[in-house]
Amino acid sequence: MTKIIAIANQKGGVGKTTTSVNLATSLAVIKRKVLIIDMDPQGNATTGVGLDKHNMPVFLSDVLLGDAQVEAALQQVPNTNIEALAGGPDLTIAEFQMMKMDDREYCLRNVLSGIKDRYEYIIIDCPPSLNMLTVNALVAASGVLIPMQCEYYALEGLSALVGSIDTIRKNANPSLEITGVLRTMYDPRNNLSRDVSKQLTKYYEDKLYNTSIPRNIRLAEAPSHGLPALMYDKRSSGALAYLALAAEMIRKESQKAA
Repeated sequence: MTKIIAIANQKGGVGKTTTSVNLATSLAVIKRKVLIIDMDPQGNATTGVGLDKHNMPVFLSDVLLGDAQVEAALQQVPNTNIEALAGGPDLTIAEFQMMKMDDREYCLRNVLSGIKDRYEYIIIDCPPSLNMLTVNALVAASGVLIPMQCEYYALEGLSALVGSIDTIRKNANPSLEITGVLRTMYDPRNNLSRDVSKQLTKYYEDKLYNTSIPRNIRLAEAPSHGLPALMYDKRSSGALAYLALAAEMIRKESQKAA
């Protein structure tokens, strides 16, 4: 069964796109068939996998508005087992147009209905706000992965996001669940990081991934080269951490299914 995972957090700068790109790549390295969807008008996940967000024959925005078929928008990511639906600035216009539609919350779910069975994992990179694009991602998803920094403002934002997920579950997607909470830019030498990590363990123990993503210069450098960390420096601590996350995710799903 296809796992559709929205990478979401209402706070910006927590590593959503880094997680989307590198988790998708790691799953592909472990021989899973992956689709990555860039729902953010900034289009950073698109460039992060090496595609040109300014030069696509068909964008995700065209498909969401019904102006093109999804098959025309699918792009093969070079040297990977990943396909992509590219995002870009036109998603802002698409969001405005979607607000006029009767089924506006279900546009992405409808787009994916005919193709989702081709993939084992669909990773959706969400914008840093609970707008109609993010709502579409949550309505289409089976789970939400929440990346967050270990700081107190992020901890407060997590409670708000969990409330938003509960609202989506009650009103539009009863099967939506929190797949996991991921600590990003984590430095165990930092007292604040350790304190917030303890709070996360206390309140989200069953959802908190054992894997954490360290602060790593290679993770920060990779996007400027249009490459995931695994393709930029596969021995870096950041690349290895995302491989560990992918393995942990697969293992937890196997245990759940058993």
